[in-house]
Amino acid sequence: MKRKAVLIIHGFAGGVYDEEALSIYLELNNFDTYTFTLPGHDRTLFNKVKKGDWINSCESHLQKLIDNGYKDISVIGHSMGGVLATYLAVHHKEVKRLVLAAPAFKYFTFDKDDFDTKTALLNSPKVFKEYGKEEVLSRLVQFPKSVLKEFMDLVSESQLLPSLIDVPTLIVQGSADIVVPLKSSEALYDEIKSKKKKIIVLDNVTHDIFRSSEVDSLCIKIKDFLNDKD
Repeated sequence: MKRKAVLIIHGFAGGVYDEEALSIYLELNNFDTYTFTLPGHDRTLFNKVKKGDWINSCESHLQKLIDNGYKDISVIGHSMGGVLATYLAVHHKEVKRLVLAAPAFKYFTFDKDDFDTKTALLNSPKVFKEYGKEEVLSRLVQFPKSVLKEFMDLVSESQLLPSLIDVPTLIVQGSADIVVPLKSSEALYDEIKSKKKKIIVLDNVTHDIFRSSEVDSLCIKIKDFLNDKD
């Protein structure tokens, strides 16, 4: 059997636990699944992490799969991980398929392609309500402003990447996501040049897409997409 590898990249202020259900499911369905923790998210080098460290880490883990003989590699990215996954797909021919889960090319809200800080702050109560105050504080507040700026710069500098995607791409998005709004993923879908692309919108699902009530059906849809040979 041809060995298939899947590299999963978690989001900003997240960790491999966010996509654990998907990782386990794919592993049980004949995929060699690999996850890792992005620099700074293991609470080391907190104040020194740069966007280049995230990119280099992703490229390093992809290269390990290549060096181990994988010819069929898919990359799945959640939120900021979706931006990093897109970078890999654009810059490395070894990536054959791409899955973007609530990819953070735009976040909170946007107007005229600019990050709307005021509206984002107004949305903060909604974020607290959606994820719980303790969850938000434990994830986001732990990161210094310098690291938040690295995230924002990464997203800003990656805006042209979607137009360069030429591999089969699946976007999965929750309709109730207030961190990465639905219209962001819809715009992203239009930008992707690949002839094979699909978007799945999950009703009433928030940004925490792989820990929602729809995770089981979503895992099946992603597996089917990764197995599709057309």
